[in-house]
Amino acid sequence: MVIDINNESAVEIDESVLLRLTQHNLAALNVSPDADVAIVLVDEGAMEQLHLQWMDEPGPTDVLSFPMDELRPGTEDQPTPPGLLGDIVLCPQVAESQAETAGHSTMDELILLTTHGLLHLLGYDHAEPEEEREMFGLQRELIAAFAAAERRRSA
Repeated sequence: MVIDINNESAVEIDESVLLRLTQHNLAALNVSPDADVAIVLVDEGAMEQLHLQWMDEPGPTDVLSFPMDELRPGTEDQPTPPGLLGDIVLCPQVAESQAETAGHSTMDELILLTTHGLLHLLGYDHAEPEEEREMFGLQRELIAAFAAAERRRSA
């Protein structure tokens, strides 16, 4: 599994946390160890350009996902086949602002956004209420399981 993390932003981020998170989530979702994903952190200007280009919406956003091979989560018996999941683009400045509003750390917000972006790469969406319940429920489960794994890791 290749997880490529590239911080092009001016914000210092502990990339090792995002790496462990992505490894944890891919394993939990039974994605092939031969699947690849890229995570790019960009400044507000670059994110605003991407947001306008791909979503036709002005202003920077927190996360964008660009699926490639349209892979879906697997099962324990039948993991997702190898392939290219796609790219997750994060904006740490927007994440920092949202974290302040939510009352948690910027890293906690980036964990949420990375998990959210990964679920989009795997075909989840939240356009309809039922889809939103499913996606956000799974997102909460993955983040809670990762937090528990991190506590065990540091114990």
